[in-house]
Amino acid sequence: MSTPVPSTPSPSREKVPPAAPGGPVVHPDLDERLLGLWQQYGQTLLVVVCLVLVFYLGRAGWEYYQAQQEAGVRQEYAAAALPEQLKSFVAAHPTHPLAGVAELQLADEAYAAGRAADAVADYSQAAGILKGGPLAARAQLGLAMAQIQSGQAAEGQAGLQALADDAHQLTVVRAEATYQLASLAASAGHPDEVQKRATQLLQLDPSSPWTQRAFSLQAAAAPAAGSAAPAGISFKPGGQ
Repeated sequence: MSTPVPSTPSPSREKVPPAAPGGPVVHPDLDERLLGLWQQYGQTLLVVVCLVLVFYLGRAGWEYYQAQQEAGVRQEYAAAALPEQLKSFVAAHPTHPLAGVAELQLADEAYAAGRAADAVADYSQAAGILKGGPLAARAQLGLAMAQIQSGQAAEGQAGLQALADDAHQLTVVRAEATYQLASLAASAGHPDEVQKRATQLLQLDPSSPWTQRAFSLQAAAAPAAGSAAPAGISFKPGGQ
């Protein structure tokens, strides 16, 4: 009777678990690789995450602080009603836009009181702080008029002309500057210049009150010059 020969076992092979239908093949050493990567880079990753959190928390805190500061400045400006209080506010916040508004208020008061030199200084300061926008244009217009009032006629007229010629300015600002030039021409007895400015206003904004006033100046200036108003110019209120 023959002795059965034991079969030689085949070399062991790593069994790969079947892949889920439609899914990737999962290798048994994937967990070990992930663990190795975590051991190698995990601490660095945690540091990066902490730095990002610190950055965003710090920025949020700074924005909150800035908002609180801004609210405080606005409250302080609202409480400044007297000239001395406005001056104190400007001294405490010299670069804040509201300091420019405060300077504009001081300039208006000085101009109305006939203190031309103070008005020139305050309007100039306001224009420097505000830099741009309608309030800055108003400061520039006030500065030009204060310069004229203080005897700096050439500087004031140059400022008015710059505003009148600036296509980027608001139409109402350009119209007022042009009218003021017409008014100066009428005061100097230059009817041709008044007519020129009235024509410019008619082209700029026919319905503007400044245009109506300029044509009134022209009508008043023409008899004084011994000539009738030009027939080629007509004006109808409202642009109709």
